[in-house]
Amino acid sequence: MSLISESQVVDPSQAGEDYPLSAVPVSARKPFWSLALLLMGFALTSTTLFAGGQLGPSFNFAGLMGIIVVGNIILGAYCATLGFIAAKSGLSTVLMARFSFGNVGSRWVDFILGFTQIGWYAFTTAVIVQVLLELMGAADNRVIYWVLVFFFNYGFCATAYIGYRAIDWLSRLAVPAMLVLVVISLAIAFGDFGAAEIPAPSGELSTGAALAVVIGTFISGGTQATNWSRFAKTGKSAVLGTLAAFAVVNGILVFAGAFSTSVYGTPDIIQAMAAQGILAAALLLLVLNVWTTQDNTIYAFSVAGSNMFRTTKRHAFVLGGATFALVLTLSGIYEQLPNYLIFLGTVIPPVGGIIMVDFWACHRGQFPSLDSPLPAFNWAGVIAYIAGSAIAYFTGNAGIGIAPVNGIISAAVLYYGLSQVMPQGTQRPSV
Repeated sequence: MSLISESQVVDPSQAGEDYPLSAVPVSARKPFWSLALLLMGFALTSTTLFAGGQLGPSFNFAGLMGIIVVGNIILGAYCATLGFIAAKSGLSTVLMARFSFGNVGSRWVDFILGFTQIGWYAFTTAVIVQVLLELMGAADNRVIYWVLVFFFNYGFCATAYIGYRAIDWLSRLAVPAMLVLVVISLAIAFGDFGAAEIPAPSGELSTGAALAVVIGTFISGGTQATNWSRFAKTGKSAVLGTLAAFAVVNGILVFAGAFSTSVYGTPDIIQAMAAQGILAAALLLLVLNVWTTQDNTIYAFSVAGSNMFRTTKRHAFVLGGATFALVLTLSGIYEQLPNYLIFLGTVIPPVGGIIMVDFWACHRGQFPSLDSPLPAFNWAGVIAYIAGSAIAYFTGNAGIGIAPVNGIISAAVLYYGLSQVMPQGTQRPSV
């Protein structure tokens, strides 16, 4: 049986742009290992290492491991559920949002997902250039900084411009190399662990805030991982590939960042490798690490932008997004990482919770055609999103529960209830 319902519109003319405004046809679906490696490359990012570095000083080893395991199970389950829906429907998150937020209301989802991805793109470029300059001993040279920012900002979006095929091949080469380098570095770090002076836990972060950071490391990217899981041949492939990236790989990187902070005083495994005497490997990891994440990130922005403006010209959004990211990078956005992660953990997860309920409870596991008449605003989705985000924000500040989870559950419950009393806001499949 086809993964895509017969009522779902597939437009073969969008193949060259990776189907930004239609479902991915079965003929264009990819094998499991292609999808898994691509998603792993997306998850292998130094921003996650830095997030782990924020956790290391606050907890002892047992507490840290508990937070990493629980946080990544939650993150992985959330992303895998959306991945399954994407594989079954062939749709990306921004296309699914048309049903739960309305034809106009879904443009808010386009904006918040697209803007956060550009923020990540800008942040990662800034951090990597800073690390590279430090390794070169030219940290204060602004001319070299600007040149490198310009070069990497546009260089890393080349594979995103081409599309899935280019990102896939880069991931096949880069992911195994990166995983081997991280394992070697961690093995050396464990050897140095006994000689390091490990400070007592500071307790600066609460458990809830720490879990919000772990989940927030990739909640925005995970919500948009459907850009690739929609290419999965089966729902099982989408689930396993997503779990491998967002539960296992992301967890390894959070741990690596936290452990490197304890042993070497830096949350960046690149600098840790330099301290270990394997600088050449560090430079290789630096380039591969950034490239496999940045191309996925700018690709996600291009899909969101295409949906917002209802155009198939995805390539134009790749170049336009990279230019906008260049401005953000030079503005110093990289200094705001901790607050940015917590913010993402507040406003992004409710979107996924609403889409899950919309798919299973409101549409009974089958989205209608994208050409179906839709209201400008599905007020059930809009209200549930606003309330879910507010609940996540205030409970997070009050230290009640885990803010991202609070947002997902509250938005999902509210959407289900509101959709029952506001039936005009949803379009159910015909029987």
